[in-house]
Amino acid sequence: MIANQKTTPTLPSAFDDRHPPSNKLIDTCVHCGFCLPACPTYVLWGQEMDSPRGRIYLMKLASEGAVAINPQWVSHFDSCLGCMACMPACPSGVDYSKLIEATRSQIERNHKRSIGERLHRQFILSTFTRPDRLRLMRWPLLAYQKSGLQALLRSAGALKLLPKKIRAMEALLPNLSASEAVAEVTPAQGQKRLRVGLLLGCVQREFFPQINASTARVLSAEGCEVVAPREQSCCGALLVHAGEEEAALTLARETIDVFERAGVDRIVINAAGCGSNVKEYGHLLRDDPRYAERATQFAAKCKDVSEILAEFEPRALRHPLRMRVAFHDSCHLQHAQGVRSQPRSLLSKIPDLDLVEIPEPVICCGSAGIYNLVQPETANALGDRKAKLIAPLRAEVIATGNPGCLMQLQSSLARAGHKTPVVHTIQLLDASILGGRPDFLR
Repeated sequence: MIANQKTTPTLPSAFDDRHPPSNKLIDTCVHCGFCLPACPTYVLWGQEMDSPRGRIYLMKLASEGAVAINPQWVSHFDSCLGCMACMPACPSGVDYSKLIEATRSQIERNHKRSIGERLHRQFILSTFTRPDRLRLMRWPLLAYQKSGLQALLRSAGALKLLPKKIRAMEALLPNLSASEAVAEVTPAQGQKRLRVGLLLGCVQREFFPQINASTARVLSAEGCEVVAPREQSCCGALLVHAGEEEAALTLARETIDVFERAGVDRIVINAAGCGSNVKEYGHLLRDDPRYAERATQFAAKCKDVSEILAEFEPRALRHPLRMRVAFHDSCHLQHAQGVRSQPRSLLSKIPDLDLVEIPEPVICCGSAGIYNLVQPETANALGDRKAKLIAPLRAEVIATGNPGCLMQLQSSLARAGHKTPVVHTIQLLDASILGGRPDFLR
């Protein structure tokens, strides 16, 4: 070192050394601002620190030790939906998904939330990632709806007496119906094209079993043998998106084990949030010598159901569905997975179906994993914005590819006084193949 040379003191990073947000990715951001119009929270508030480039700047400051992981700093990341709309908009190719997930893991390890917040998040993550617990909840909730108690309490305004976050959960409760089980193996009709494994999901399995049933029927009709292993649990998506890394990795390993034993050609996902997660298993398990290579191979097999079906020339006859359908792009399908044309292509092949587009398709509806449960006011603002855009379309049905969006849109439309049914894209294909009037329009 040259004598008397001045050096800039290096401050300790606010992050621990377990996969902090990559400085290389942080430095890829040139702060051009192309992400701003695509970011839901920036669109709502116009605040720089609640935009992708603002959050990346906060990551940089924390990495350099210039700021601490304190409540104000954390609030800007809690307000992020993780919708990834900024990624397709970014000309520099910043992988924001890896930055936000790494940051959230740092927050959960290094920031102490209030006891109320901790208990609320713990309840959500220990319930909605456990199909067995959701199954136990299903029957009391079904009784709550079918007895008329829900309608009575809502009309009387009694629910306003509940805490805000409990009200948010009640408002999102879907209309439950009788369970519709999926066989462990559904044979292919006609000559077999593929043997596919079906990821059943958690909320999807217990609150939307009709979606899984429709998925199995359509795949079977198109020549796929469908294997739905009973022992599969949660894929870990909600945990990853919430920063609970260790628990998510355990579930990822279990999921890989289950589908390896099933011996399938592809793994089919019909919940966009789950799909964006399992496709990243190679990255999540990159440090695990037993699973790193297996995780990469597993992820390469994972496809959204619309991707699988779009690969085939349709085999099953499509009967006409005379209805006007508005298609809503799930963020984790269009932004995180880059799947946009496939659902539209499938719907366009249904005779007499009039497919219309919803304005502002890149802006999130406010669902975003557990976001509408932990940030209900912002989620409602985005949901109401989406409902106002849908209303003038005069659609008879809204189609989407994610259960979270389905619940969020149904709740938002109900607040606006609309009873338009919201269904999964695969349910429309199923209805077309079966013929007759769909159940959701009866």
